[in-house]
Order: sequence, then C-alpha cells, then structure tokens
Amino acid sequence: MKRIGIVGVGLLGSAVASRLLKGGFEVKGYDKRPEQVKALQAQGLKAASSIAEAAAETDAVFTILPSLESVEAAILGTGGLVEIAPRSATLIQMSTISPDLTRRLAKAAAARGLGFLDAPMSGTSAMVERGDCSIFVGGERERADACRPIFDAIAKKTLYVGDAGMASLAKLATNLLVGLNTAALAEALVLGAKGGLAPAVLLDILKDSAAASKMVDIRGPLMASRRFEAQMKVDLFLKDFKLMLEEGRRLGVALPLTSITQQLATATAAAGRGEEDLAAIITTLELLAGLEHDRPSVKKE
Repeated sequence: MKRIGIVGVGLLGSAVASRLLKGGFEVKGYDKRPEQVKALQAQGLKAASSIAEAAAETDAVFTILPSLESVEAAILGTGGLVEIAPRSATLIQMSTISPDLTRRLAKAAAARGLGFLDAPMSGTSAMVERGDCSIFVGGERERADACRPIFDAIAKKTLYVGDAGMASLAKLATNLLVGLNTAALAEALVLGAKGGLAPAVLLDILKDSAAASKMVDIRGPLMASRRFEAQMKVDLFLKDFKLMLEEGRRLGVALPLTSITQQLATATAAAGRGEEDLAAIITTLELLAGLEHDRPSVKKE
C-alpha cells in the first residue's frame, strides 16, 4: 500500500501527510481550503481538486476532518467515498467522531465492498509532525495488519483495540483525560500566580514532581509564555467534549469533571479564543481569579 489519498489537510491532516511523504508514500490531498494543500506541495504532496480526485487510484484514503457532519458527507454523501473510492481501497477514518457514527460508516463501507478502519490518533499536530503519537485501530484485524506500514510511518505506536467503534471510544476517553489534565494544570498555575509564584517557576517544579505529565510538558510552556497558537483548537475540543458527554449519557456513565471542563472551554471560546489552543483555558481561570493579562486573542477568519 503506497498510494494514499487524504481528505482534510488541516492541522492534523497536514502533519499526517508530511509523515507519509517522508515515509516514501505517494500522497494526494484535498481540502476545501486550497492554501492548506499548497503549503505541502513543496514536500511532494499532489494537489487534488475534489474528493473523487483524492481517492482515485489509491490503496487507502484517509478522512481527517473537523466535524461529524463533514466526515459523514465525505464518506456517505452524494459523490462520497463509499460511492467513488476504488473497491480495493481501504477507508481509514482518523477524525474524532462518535462510536455510533463510526459503526454506521463501517457498515456502509462493507455494503459496498470497501474496507474500513476506525483509526483516530492521540497527539497534538506538533506531536504527529515529529512522529510522537499513537494510533488506535478498530475494524477487521487482517486489514489493520495490512495497513500497519502506513500507521508505522505516522506514529511511534499503533494499538489494535477491536471492532470498528472501539478505537473512537478509546480516543474519546483519551481526549477526556487530556482535556481535564489541561484544565487542572491551568488551575495549578493560576493558584501559584495569584500567590506570587511565577508560572515558569512552578512549571519547572511540576515537570519533576509526581504531577508530571504530557500536558505539563506540552501545554505548560504555552501557558507560561502566553502563547496559544493552536495545536488543537478550543472549538475542536468543544466538539470532543460534547461527544464524551453524549457517550456518557448513552452508557450511563457520570462525567462531572468533563462537564465542568466543557463549561470552562465554552467560556474561553465565548471570549473570542475558540481558534486558539486549549491551553488558552487558563485565561478563563485567570479572569475568575481576578488575574488579567493584556494580550490579543487569535481572531477567527
């Protein structure tokens, strides 16, 4: 499997495309924003002007899109991948979506004779760019094994978790902990700052303490330096929080901490920071603590 199509070349899609190109794969990319594709052409990405062109003559087609609606349209809509992808191709769905939608996509693909893998990633776009991420895979085991060289080119670790839908559930659980860990880190830094302890000093302490974590390493410096360039936008995390809470209700699982963090993220987005990284959640906690910083937010285009 050497010929890859990618539908959705945003932050994560661009990072995946870059990894595959470096791994020697032939990659075509499509995005509604042509500038996203153009930025990767110097690396060897072939620009596609439509989903059909991205999928033509490929061994596997990735969908890496921002919403459930965009994923469903790309795969099940008129002219979608279940209609136009080569019958020998495997659809690899990498967006964070609900387990229920994932199962529907897998069923529709199977009905048309297409392979389908549920394969979300765990890692920010920067982590994916350097290969420091994991991929969870759900679906037919034999097909997952056949696609292993593709996953190995992207991630340092690939975990097979069972049927289609199970990987999406694993991704929601993982992002739940990422979101809560980010909010907890922000709380700790704000507590220290209100008492006169500089965030950078406290961050150095946390890195070598029992509280050390990936989020301390990744989002701690963003919070301490007041830089919130998106690795994963607040707006996208709000979509994930919604999916977590819906799945919790469906399974009868109370998620009180997730609900609180969703509200903090909602307030952060309402303050005009939805396009910034989730690290910007610290600004809402600072406001609640009476700490304010004079800095511009990233405006939506």
